[in-house]
Amino acid sequence: MAVSGFEGFEKRLELQFTGHDPVMGTGLRLLDFESIEQVLHLVQCTVVSALGNQHFDSYVLSESSLFVYPTKIIIKTCGTTQLLKSVQPFINLARTLNLDIVSVRYTRGSFIFPQAQPHPHTSFHEEIMYLEDNIPDHLCYRKASVIPSKLTSHSWHVFSAGAMEYSGDVPYTVEVCMTELDQTLARKFFRYPNDGKNGDSAGKEMTEATGINRINPNSQICDFAFDPCGYSMNGLDRDCYSTIHVTPEDGFSYASFECIGSVHTDMAEMVKKAVKVFGPTTVSVATTGACHVPAVAIETVTMKIKTAVEQLGMKYRSCSMDELPAAGRWCFRRLQLAGKEYNNMRGARVHAR
Repeated sequence: MAVSGFEGFEKRLELQFTGHDPVMGTGLRLLDFESIEQVLHLVQCTVVSALGNQHFDSYVLSESSLFVYPTKIIIKTCGTTQLLKSVQPFINLARTLNLDIVSVRYTRGSFIFPQAQPHPHTSFHEEIMYLEDNIPDHLCYRKASVIPSKLTSHSWHVFSAGAMEYSGDVPYTVEVCMTELDQTLARKFFRYPNDGKNGDSAGKEMTEATGINRINPNSQICDFAFDPCGYSMNGLDRDCYSTIHVTPEDGFSYASFECIGSVHTDMAEMVKKAVKVFGPTTVSVATTGACHVPAVAIETVTMKIKTAVEQLGMKYRSCSMDELPAAGRWCFRRLQLAGKEYNNMRGARVHAR
């Protein structure tokens, strides 16, 4: 493991608003780009590419992604960004559109380089305290949880606060974190020096060469390749999004895949395709759904994902569940490359270093 490197694990923030009949269903989409840029400046990231459809706007950031729906903002950032500094500015901007905050959800995995994180991300306790200080009192359904696995380095951190109990209209959200990527596959996310391409054109080539465009063939894809390495993409499929982010450097390689969908979405197949693109040693899958959905329904989704990923040589290691009144029911699973395949891959990576 490298002494230091780029932090791939993202911090994810979801803000839900309500108000008096947003104009023609546009709501938060009326926010001007300059105002959005000012918030991103506080977080310490910028927009590198953008795409929208009739349902929402999608932004690829220098560190991950931003999605803006009429009454919802989802932003996830990696590296040493200060994501939580966007909470109060986004709430204030929404008020200018007569939209009030009704729920806040913050999630992240366990950082690879926690000592490199700045305020307010030096610890989960500090993050909770910062959120408590920057959200209004009427968000009274609050809970923080660290959902464990058998490895303390693969825990899932969740904080939620809401004005009412969660009853999300999108049944499932899946967040997948992958570490120790296969070196050969990870090399596909490096650019040749002086390749004469910009981030957009290089990103499109990576999307096609790696098969990312086949994960969900129905998606419009907004992609970007960084120099000298790294890749991000947002997929737009009607009112659902998917997103991928890659930190391919050996020693701290990481990739993430996130998607939302309904009970009709074959999430297991999409997750399987995403994992196959990267060949990771360890896969962590966090699945959440509305509390009114029976626990067995969430378990069914995660079991289907587990079965699909096991077909790639992964082995189930742990599973934990929790329920947050303002964020729904969570299931967190960890899988690892099994047996001989794991030992061979680990040996190859050590030898390569």
